[in-house]
Amino acid sequence: MPKYLDRAAVVQLEDLPNIGKAGAADLRRIGIQNPGQLVGQSPLQMYDTLCAKTGARHDPCVIDVFMSAVRYMEGAEALPWWSYTAERKRLLKSG
Repeated sequence: MPKYLDRAAVVQLEDLPNIGKAGAADLRRIGIQNPGQLVGQSPLQMYDTLCAKTGARHDPCVIDVFMSAVRYMEGAEALPWWSYTAERKRLLKSG
């Protein structure tokens, strides 16, 4: 069984589905040091914080990645980040 299917094995940010070195660095940049800190976070606010801290507008797909990580830590199935693209587009359109 891949380790990301067992949340007990997710101890570092890089252990999360869809999170590699760059994604983990982005999370650390916004104050997320471990996977448990993702529970209850708003992926849209996380994205806004990242853009503010780096002084750059990041690709909106970063929101999808953040959504996948937050939802996974909140108990959702591990899904590819692009599974959240349609939801992100709806959220941004309604926001």
